[in-house]
Amino acid sequence: MAKLLVIDDEPSIHFSIEQVLADQSLEVFGAETAADGLRLAAEESPDVILLDIRLGDRSGLDVFHDLRRLDPRCLIIFITGHGTTDTAIEAMKLGAYDYLVKPFDVASLRQTVGQALAISRLMHVPTILEEGDRPEDRPDRLIGSGPAMQIVCKQIGRVAPQDVNVLILGESGTGKELVARAIYHHSRRSQGPFLAINCAAIPEPLLESELFGHEKGAFTGADRRRIGKFEQAHGGTLLLDEIGDMSPRTQAKILRLLQEGTFDRVGGSESISADVRVLAATNKNLDALIEQGAFRSDLYYRLRGVTIPLPPLREHREDIAELAHYFLFRFNKQLGTIVQSISTEALDLLEQYDWPGNVRQLQSAIREALIVSAGPSILPEFLPAELHPSETEEPLVSDGGTIAEPDWKTLSQFVETAAARGDAGLYRRAIEQFDRLVISQVLKQAGGQQNRAAELLGLSRVTLRAKLRHLQMSVAKTLSPKQPPAS
Repeated sequence: MAKLLVIDDEPSIHFSIEQVLADQSLEVFGAETAADGLRLAAEESPDVILLDIRLGDRSGLDVFHDLRRLDPRCLIIFITGHGTTDTAIEAMKLGAYDYLVKPFDVASLRQTVGQALAISRLMHVPTILEEGDRPEDRPDRLIGSGPAMQIVCKQIGRVAPQDVNVLILGESGTGKELVARAIYHHSRRSQGPFLAINCAAIPEPLLESELFGHEKGAFTGADRRRIGKFEQAHGGTLLLDEIGDMSPRTQAKILRLLQEGTFDRVGGSESISADVRVLAATNKNLDALIEQGAFRSDLYYRLRGVTIPLPPLREHREDIAELAHYFLFRFNKQLGTIVQSISTEALDLLEQYDWPGNVRQLQSAIREALIVSAGPSILPEFLPAELHPSETEEPLVSDGGTIAEPDWKTLSQFVETAAARGDAGLYRRAIEQFDRLVISQVLKQAGGQQNRAAELLGLSRVTLRAKLRHLQMSVAKTLSPKQPPAS
């Protein structure tokens, strides 16, 4: 359970905060003096601290420095009865997360504390790269012992200690934020703050303010100065998720910061310095956006000090079983279920499916299966409907007849005919027939040896076997009578 420490010399403030946050899974501690607050901070290691600027025995700013010495990553939110106080602003520059003005606005208190708790978890719960512990004991792991994920882990290990920007590429749901957190936890900035912002989730007029902050009166509703993410992350790491959705204006300000280490708040003229390592992530094709003039090439090259591409789940099917069992253990604990295993037939379905939503979709599928399951094992009927192959899907045809083994000419004809008809799902069906054609030819070339065929195809043997099951192919049927399968 997360912990919140409130250091304020007014008992009514403690009561108000506890009442407002009573419905959250949160343990609240209170201290009315600086000495008690420091003692509780040392004993309880709170995730977030609410600190009054004007304590009876000491200045809150002095206490702030003592608290940061206890835990440099502790997120501290100042409480002030003076909305324009320079002390609060100075404290923010030194690393405070935010400040709240008395009397509290309930929505602002809940939102600010909630965001701080989420960020604290990102900084304090490490993303694990190595193997060894029981899966249910490790809530944040990069799962996968196959070749593709091992390459990713090696890249993280190489780049994490180097203080360079990193561009993380991959489809939605592949785990880009986990990779960013792993880089942070294994970096020399791991004792500094780690903040993340989703550039696609924030309306463009507000994104610049979120990143760089704003001055009072900069726009309608700007009733006080606000410190942005770059100032908050000074000395630490900032993840810019979905960087491809950022406007040209904001791109220009980030480019200036990366080049010169300075920026201006919205509505301000003062140049502010920020020492921040930037990790950027996107599921978009930045090269295509550059060609379209939607993304700056100079920013692209600044961001990609090192590039880490994440493979979609369909390209490392050998890790699906491990991921599925990890989610089984994890959700058993969360949901209070006691499902012990995944049946072989269910695992076959999981490994055959293409997972357009990647690991996030697999996670959702296992959670759903646990909720609807009856018995100690996940069976195929408990898995979501989209995982079950359609029995009515039209096969590849040529000249009005079904073909068992496609060739390049009939594949081309199929695509042309299906596209003219406007058939749905054309890409997936064409890719399946392409796989059937290539795999059958390579298996013949390899004399039926699956290890050799997998090597020629550049696939693991687990992935090749999954494709054979999905396409309902057998080595015996693939080979001609004069080419018996090699033993």
